[in-house]
Amino acid sequence: MSDREPPRRRVPAPARSARPGATRRPGPGARPARRPAPGRPGGPKVIRLGSPRPRLRMVSLALALVMIAFVVRLLQVQAVDASEYAAKAEQNRYVGRTLAAERGEITDRNGVELATSVDAYDITADPSMFTPKSTKLGDAPEQAAALLAPILGQDAAGIAEKLRTPNTRYTLLAHRQTPQVWTQIKDLKSALAAKSVPGSDAVSVLAGVLAVPASKRVYPNGGLAAGLLGWVSADGKGGGGLEQQLNGELAGQDGEIRYAQSGGRQVPTADSTETPAVPGSDIELTIDRDIQWAAQNAITEQVKKSKADRGYVIVQDTRTGQILAMANSPGFDPNDLTRANPNALGNAALQDAYEPGSTAKVMSMAAVLEENVATPATHVVVPNRLHRGDRLFKDDIDHPTWYLTLNGVLAKSSNIGTILATGQLGRTQAQSNQVLYSYLRKFGLGSYSGLDFPGETKGILAPPDEWSTSQQFTIPFGQGVSLNAMQAASVYSTIANGGVRVEPTLIRGTKGADGRFTPAAAPKKTRVVSAKTAKTLAKMLESVVDDEEGTGAKARIPGYRVAGKTGTANRVDPATGRYHGYTSSFAGFAPADSPRITVYCAIQNATKGSYFGGQICGPIYKEVMEFALKTLQVPPTGAKAANLPVSFTP
Repeated sequence: MSDREPPRRRVPAPARSARPGATRRPGPGARPARRPAPGRPGGPKVIRLGSPRPRLRMVSLALALVMIAFVVRLLQVQAVDASEYAAKAEQNRYVGRTLAAERGEITDRNGVELATSVDAYDITADPSMFTPKSTKLGDAPEQAAALLAPILGQDAAGIAEKLRTPNTRYTLLAHRQTPQVWTQIKDLKSALAAKSVPGSDAVSVLAGVLAVPASKRVYPNGGLAAGLLGWVSADGKGGGGLEQQLNGELAGQDGEIRYAQSGGRQVPTADSTETPAVPGSDIELTIDRDIQWAAQNAITEQVKKSKADRGYVIVQDTRTGQILAMANSPGFDPNDLTRANPNALGNAALQDAYEPGSTAKVMSMAAVLEENVATPATHVVVPNRLHRGDRLFKDDIDHPTWYLTLNGVLAKSSNIGTILATGQLGRTQAQSNQVLYSYLRKFGLGSYSGLDFPGETKGILAPPDEWSTSQQFTIPFGQGVSLNAMQAASVYSTIANGGVRVEPTLIRGTKGADGRFTPAAAPKKTRVVSAKTAKTLAKMLESVVDDEEGTGAKARIPGYRVAGKTGTANRVDPATGRYHGYTSSFAGFAPADSPRITVYCAIQNATKGSYFGGQICGPIYKEVMEFALKTLQVPPTGAKAANLPVSFTP
């Protein structure tokens, strides 16, 4: 670089103002004012720009208003309505689901499963995933329904309607489906997903179909003891029988889980809260599955053979009152109620009220013996006809005058002889009626059995002052009064148990979630007649079976002493309320001299073959009693029968 000072540029002097007298000198450092160029004819027009300040003010004001709006909204969301919006967010993000409790098992007295639960799934759906926006299809619900209908066994239109449910993310398509059903749906979902176009935002029509773990009630033995067990409805509640009666103990207590979800699925990394379900208690019954099978098989075959309306068999432990079998025919399979006859849904052995006929004569004889108005050897002259009140009474068959003992009256099942014997219970007929009524009540007639079974009938036993003229003489031989099969069996168990009535029981005990077994409460016991009277009656009932003049010969069991009684009663048709057909029955216990088991059988309205109780129910009694004695390993006593006299020579 040169050290010489650069040449200075010469600055021209400012132009003078054209106006006269305008002599402004610029101050030091001031920029000289530019003089306007003199106008030139035909030169370019000068455009002047407006001031930007107004526009800046307007933009600034608009931005300020926007910011103020954001601030106000932010304050509202985060301060004023913070809790409300937080709750809405929580509600949309978190969903709750019930955790179904495992239903308790029902087993027989030996622990054999009669009713249990297996894994199942509730098939559900998220309707929001079937909208045109989610699937890019206008008919996604219909397409999905067409695929699901054959698997679920439902109508496609009904499924489609559920999939179109608005404003919800949950709908139930099918209750308690087997794992195989859910596997079919999963395989179908996988197949549809494999066919989807890569990179497409369309969703499979089954993507919104989900499954919730549940359980399904099953009955491993099919229709065995179905009338007793009942069934479980689609919503998991007991719908009949013991399932309904003991629903509180069996059902347990449902739990609940609440979790974060996204796209209809649980977010594994998010927090969740869970209240565990409490499983139901297991119920152990007094029923013996094998004896139940024998009873049910025997009554089913005889009802079919006789073309009867229905029948029932009850097997009871005479000492404890525990019911070993309670069979009905026709029955049903609780695994598939769609094929069941509505008239067969129930437990007819407890729910049917009917006139027992001659099996009720044992109560009349019990009253006569207990009141000491006669003994088994007392002579009773039985004419062919007997006029009492406004009726002429007869026995089942025409006969010459019979000369019978009181034991013979029971053995030959004479209606006339029973009327004559019970007429001695009081000095007047009204007094006799009152005494007989008191014994019928002690035996359990007109009262519930104590089982508390749903729909159980207590029968019909009017007070003696309401008995009609004919009822005063028909009730002693089992017409004009009604009971159920359990009540009838209990009468004979009372005699077999030495005159003490033990309330029948079906429950041995329960086992809770902790595995501890709790025995059922001891049944109520009531003395009905003395041990002496009961023992005498047992001997008299042997004559019904063993004596050649008895009506129960078909109930004989080789090697065992058998006590029993036949019954053939006029039957009231439930549809018309008039007498039509017959109720055939047989009741008894064995061994007669050391009773262990009571068996009662009744068949309603047999229309083919014999309708006499000894002929069609006697063989059932024999078959079931033999099986029960062998199953429980009850040996014969070896003692000889009493062989009480049936008739006398006048």
